[in-house]
Amino acid sequence: MIPQTDPRANYLAHKAEIDQAIEQVLLGGRYILGEPVAAFEQEFAAYLGTRYAIAAGSGTDALHLALRACGVGPGSCVFTVSHTAVATVAAVELAGAQPVLVDIDPATFTMDPQRLEDALNHAAGAFGSARRVRSARRGAILPVHLYGHPADMAAINELARRYDLWVIEDCAQSHGAEIANCKLQTPALAPKRSAGASVADCRGRKTGTFGDIAAFSFYPTKNLGALGDGGAAATNDAELAEQVRLLREYGWRERYVSAIPGLNSRLDTLQAAILRVKLRYLDAENARRRDLAQRYTTRLAGTGLRLPVARPGVTHVYHQYVIRSTRRDALQAYLRSLGIGTLIHYPAPVHAQPAYAGRLPIGAGLPETEAAAGEILSLPIFPELSAEQADKVAEAIAGFAD
Repeated sequence: MIPQTDPRANYLAHKAEIDQAIEQVLLGGRYILGEPVAAFEQEFAAYLGTRYAIAAGSGTDALHLALRACGVGPGSCVFTVSHTAVATVAAVELAGAQPVLVDIDPATFTMDPQRLEDALNHAAGAFGSARRVRSARRGAILPVHLYGHPADMAAINELARRYDLWVIEDCAQSHGAEIANCKLQTPALAPKRSAGASVADCRGRKTGTFGDIAAFSFYPTKNLGALGDGGAAATNDAELAEQVRLLREYGWRERYVSAIPGLNSRLDTLQAAILRVKLRYLDAENARRRDLAQRYTTRLAGTGLRLPVARPGVTHVYHQYVIRSTRRDALQAYLRSLGIGTLIHYPAPVHAQPAYAGRLPIGAGLPETEAAAGEILSLPIFPELSAEQADKVAEAIAGFAD
């Protein structure tokens, strides 16, 4: 069997170091927060190129905390996508805000800036004017860097500036992905904000550094995955960082005294120790993913399948290698019969799922989102996948196509 993903293989690749890190935590006696969490936060922020990273209990929590830190809540609109893990929309609703769904670019599966502009114009009409949208200053744009491909942050941030909206990046699948020659500035909504980068210093910046704040997941199958759940928010804004830090632990500035209403979302100390080990190997493992992706792309050329693309100027990290086929279900069954695992990320857009159907505003229709849902298939891809296994997958697909 060739699995679609294999977090156990990644643990085994770093077993000695991970086991030693776990033992140190167990012997240290501090199992909530503590030095390993603080050290991971510093190291992850340095890796991203942000001033702050604040660990949380999950990626969903990190996104929820980021939204709340920005003051996004009841009465706020958050423009995001339906072709995403349901966690994106769940976090918006946890914050009490209203998701507004925007269609995707069919090539990259990320938010289509033109469809976003259409949705913003429609919202301006509903509010009476763009000025009223801007005056609230509580709305947000929430792009998702899906499958490891960065969204078009230059166009998205330009729209955010025009409408004076927060930009909150969902980086759950894009650890280490980069945008080069972006020629954009991070949105800055308030004069006190320390966030923001000049045009000159935005070459080769990682996802998570283009918005006001970003959220990451460390679910075990992610490019940077824990051996349990975990997440983090990242920002250059001192005030936002402080708000997230307060919100994640009951609003405490001092123990047992809540300065603001908060919640409990703390990264386990064990997971922080594991992530510190894995972070050291992230770039090398992302490079391995790109090698495997290129191997697939070369061997699947001519099959008639729609293969992943990388927009010029971006570094794709291939959290998933997603093909499109009009015979997707038959292809998946055929591969299963040969012992090749695949998955569908995601079989139903959020707006078509029972919990959300008929109650989420849709910006300007979602034809590309709905078309993708019936055709996408994620092939096996993880750093420990061998070249021979990848070739076997490609040969099986070529045989099906023939």
